[in-house]
Amino acid sequence: MRHLKILSTSDVHGFLYPTNYSQRDDQQPYGWLKAATLIRQIQDQAGPDDIVLTIENGDWIEGSSFDSYLATAAPDRASLLSKLPQDLHYDLGVLGNHEFNYGLDYLRECMADRNYPLLGANIDGAHAQGIVDAPYQIFKKKGVKIAVLGLTTAYVPVWEPASHLTGLTFQSALATAQHWVPKLRQRADVIIVAYHGGFEANLVSGEPTERLTGENEGAQLLTQVPGIDALVTGHQHRLIAGVYHKIPATQPGDKAVAVGEIDLDLDEELQITGRRAQLLPTAAVTPDPELTAKLAPIQAQTQDWLDTPVGHIGGASLRVTDHLAARLHGHPYLNFINQVEADAGQVDIAATALFNDDVAGLGETVTRRQVLNSYPYPNTLVVERVTGADLKAALERCANFFTLQNGAITVSETFTTPKVELYNYDVYAGIDYTFDLTQPQGTRVTALSYHGQPVQADQQLDIVMNQYRGNGGGEYPMFRASKIIREINTSVADLIQDYLVAHPTVIGQQPQNLTIKR
Repeated sequence: MRHLKILSTSDVHGFLYPTNYSQRDDQQPYGWLKAATLIRQIQDQAGPDDIVLTIENGDWIEGSSFDSYLATAAPDRASLLSKLPQDLHYDLGVLGNHEFNYGLDYLRECMADRNYPLLGANIDGAHAQGIVDAPYQIFKKKGVKIAVLGLTTAYVPVWEPASHLTGLTFQSALATAQHWVPKLRQRADVIIVAYHGGFEANLVSGEPTERLTGENEGAQLLTQVPGIDALVTGHQHRLIAGVYHKIPATQPGDKAVAVGEIDLDLDEELQITGRRAQLLPTAAVTPDPELTAKLAPIQAQTQDWLDTPVGHIGGASLRVTDHLAARLHGHPYLNFINQVEADAGQVDIAATALFNDDVAGLGETVTRRQVLNSYPYPNTLVVERVTGADLKAALERCANFFTLQNGAITVSETFTTPKVELYNYDVYAGIDYTFDLTQPQGTRVTALSYHGQPVQADQQLDIVMNQYRGNGGGEYPMFRASKIIREINTSVADLIQDYLVAHPTVIGQQPQNLTIKR
């Protein structure tokens, strides 16, 4: 009897330490250094018949202020991001969609020094570009042949500018698995699919939980690819562990709040006789002391870099304390971000999002820490020329963010279930618009004007937005690459800091251009 334990981390997003970097002494109940303690314990305690296989499932090099420091201030040290999984004896890695945020050159730099393979079966050209080693790997451990097929969400080109994906083509994860799994079945005893993607349907009923765009194909992998023995997922930041359609599957959230664990029992003929899946929470775990000490110098440098003052705010406060109110009525902070975007794009219509309810905005003395915590993504900007009908359709999508419950305005489940997507609601500057929440969806935008005149359906308008939205991300199909007339290839966080340098004191102003009726 042999026992195979499959451990996985996913969507760590550079949160190595248990902190969100909002303050120098902040402490949070997550972090990869905590996960490292659990993984090391399991690896060290493995018995003679135990096999432990450890997977890093993507979205590793972008997300936290630590990652931002490496990418913008110390790119020559970025390879430590591949050395950390190596130090913990990970067996393999998979690329997530956010691995492409800083471009291929930086991705290659991050992954330069490692002794474990990066797998990506559905990214054509990835091997030639030096970012993936193979579509799959067969590991031979204690007499068991274990094949792991690596997959990445095929939706990456929807979010990323073409300059970040030179020479790459993304294929359907489902179609790729259907091609490879039967071949691997003939060569290995156990087949694992490591997929940086999530689930598009309820895992029990099969009912779709989102529009079937190809972003998430995990449910179809479970039901339409015979031969998979275990499925490791990510991307959606959900906490999932169970056996579905006789296949154990995990998704361990984000920021290393948990480690995914799949257990397979194999008999003497190497047939699977037992299947289990669970998540191992990290909240109560002490960070790994060896790796913590190794990272301490660069962590201190990151904290010093974050405390650097970059500007000053006067007038209305840019601190965000009521996030729902900010989305309902606009906010001086969002107005400022739109001001920065409009200045960079040389237009007067701008859109931005309050990405999550952790966004605190900016204080009177603005530090780099505040900027990066409030605008955590390395988005660049695009200017799109759209019609009035396009703009109205985008605003209808925004209006659907809200719902009425007993007369009170709350966030619609469409934006919170199965995944929280608060970043898919935009606040606009440069137009005046009204949402009537008592009206049916699709007819809630009851007034829309530009420069004091009603917007006409065929009217052409130039709007600046981040490139994620400009490529249609967040189910905004009215925006697309073909409508881009100008690109601003500087991260929004850098644009914010540059604007503050050029304008030593910014005067906060509460916008008055959005009206909500209920």
